[in-house]
Amino acid sequence: MGIYHLTLHFLADRQREKVKRFMISEKEIFQRTGLLMGSSYLELAAQKRVIILGVGGVGSWCAEMLIRSGIGHLTLVDSDKVAVTNINRQLMATTKTIGRVKVDVLKERLLEINPHAEVVSIQAVYSPETAGSFKLETYDFIIDAIDSLSNKAHLIRFASQMPGVFFSSMGAALKIDPSCIRVDEFWKVKGCPLAAALRTRIKKSGGLEKKILCVYSNEVRENRGEKLSIEGQDTPVSQWDTKKARINGTMSYLPAIFGMTLASLVVKEIDAAFLTD
Repeated sequence: MGIYHLTLHFLADRQREKVKRFMISEKEIFQRTGLLMGSSYLELAAQKRVIILGVGGVGSWCAEMLIRSGIGHLTLVDSDKVAVTNINRQLMATTKTIGRVKVDVLKERLLEINPHAEVVSIQAVYSPETAGSFKLETYDFIIDAIDSLSNKAHLIRFASQMPGVFFSSMGAALKIDPSCIRVDEFWKVKGCPLAAALRTRIKKSGGLEKKILCVYSNEVRENRGEKLSIEGQDTPVSQWDTKKARINGTMSYLPAIFGMTLASLVVKEIDAAFLTD
């Protein structure tokens, strides 16, 4: 059999698999969710538009939990490609996906979970210059899971002006104890160096338009391993904000729990809206 015929067979198999997935209804996929939350929750969740900025160790897990919770419209924003050092903590990172665009790999996985969902992947950096291009005003929920200090500070301030609900993740590195994870209002976060640095910047910029909730940990730890230079690491040097920038260690499960907690905030917000209608 020639290459041409093999290609046709391969494409036909993929098309059959796609059709087979679509034959599975959302009612079947979310049967157990419906038992817990009710059909009205599922109807509301399917209508909600969510954007996640940053799909690394926190954002990737948040994305999957949202899709598994019935969210019908999800936009993924990240500029990076999968690197070998992502494998210990990022959902889409495996030895097979190294070098591929993160948002594209994650989109494929999410559509395998729910092929009826609308998942949009955008390979881009959020920054003051690009902020307007994401049309944040069109989303019901905005999730911040980026790690560039200056861009994160801008996003928090900018998103606080949007009509949608905004949730932000603070630093998940240098943590191993899930019992130290907290949810609190941005100005009340304690024991998180990233939050302190963000507050300093945001105060100088004029503060926030509304209160926002953050996921953070008050655990204090230090790196035990050898110090790593930012040169040659996954994140471009241009995205670091200080001459003292360093690479901090991360544990596999901690960023995932941050992401799952962010997803739970979205679910609870939708549930609360349903109960008050």
